[in-house]
Amino acid sequence: MMKLSARQQAILDYLQQHPGVLSSNTLVEQCQVSVQTIRKDFNDLNELGLVRRVHGGITLPSSQDNLPFANRDTLHSAAKQAIARQVASQLPEGCSLFLGIGTTPKYVAQALLDHPGLTLVTNNIQAALTLSLNPNATIHLAGGTLRAKDKDTVGQATTDFYRRFHIQYGIFGVGGLGQNGALLDFSPDEAALSRTIIAQSEQCWLVADTSKLGRYAPVISGQLHEMSALFTEQPDAAIEALCQQHEVQLWTATSGFTV
Repeated sequence: MMKLSARQQAILDYLQQHPGVLSSNTLVEQCQVSVQTIRKDFNDLNELGLVRRVHGGITLPSSQDNLPFANRDTLHSAAKQAIARQVASQLPEGCSLFLGIGTTPKYVAQALLDHPGLTLVTNNIQAALTLSLNPNATIHLAGGTLRAKDKDTVGQATTDFYRRFHIQYGIFGVGGLGQNGALLDFSPDEAALSRTIIAQSEQCWLVADTSKLGRYAPVISGQLHEMSALFTEQPDAAIEALCQQHEVQLWTATSGFTV
């Protein structure tokens, strides 16, 4: 995937903060470039699948579509980095952890590059490669069926591999978080991995930025009450109420422990 320019990243950040249709005219003065330049940025972002071209401008892609890993990695990146730093600050020295699929667990791996002594079990190829730069980390990478666009492995061999371990902290994300507390994923394979992490971990930490609340995905992988904690980037009244209802600790990157 091509690297976004600073202006393109700023356009994407603005769109995420102001959902709806974003017109080129809105950004011309703000970015101090021509309307043709902004329209070219729109076309580039559309080709990458990060936005959707509509009459009058661009909007975010459908919430029901799961983008490839490289595209998702760009979305809400600041929020994911903040969540990852909070997670890393709560993990003790010498602990063991699962890191599930998705982009937020990869950011957790980045935040653990200087962590003293840990054991990682994962099927998230990007997370494994990232954390391999930590000389104090022991990494067990699960085999299975490679999903090239998602940069992970899935299938029976992957879940069987996970079942060989008893892990202290199971850390994973979700495709969506239902208003009733359902943890939602896009495929049965993804849900099976989440279920296995839940079964094989002493405690489970859900990492999810606030955009995941109410986002649709078709497969139920678990329930919020099965989590020990939820980590998100900023206070959100709906998420806080959901955590209180399900008796789950809520950590935010901006204010730490909340509920």
